[in-house]
Amino acid sequence: MKFPDTGYTAKMHKRDNLEYYFLRTGFYDLLQVALDLILILDFNHEEAIEAICKVADKARMYPPTKNRAAWFTTVFKEKLYEARAEIFAYKKYNC
Repeated sequence: MKFPDTGYTAKMHKRDNLEYYFLRTGFYDLLQVALDLILILDFNHEEAIEAICKVADKARMYPPTKNRAAWFTTVFKEKLYEARAEIFAYKKYNC
């Protein structure tokens, strides 16, 4: 598997691998949905990792009760935009 526009592959270090984060957070079955969203919305690897961690945090507080896939899609999309904003702000003030 190759991540779009970054050169990351599934054979790289596991901490740089989206599969690793999806497996550890319990959303591995929704990895393909997430990859589709990432491609369609044009997000990068760094933003995707931050977003899946945020989704896992939200799932601990407010676990999905009905239609887990729809819940994940909505929350992951929201967290992608949130991650982009946070990374942008961090780079703006610290680089």
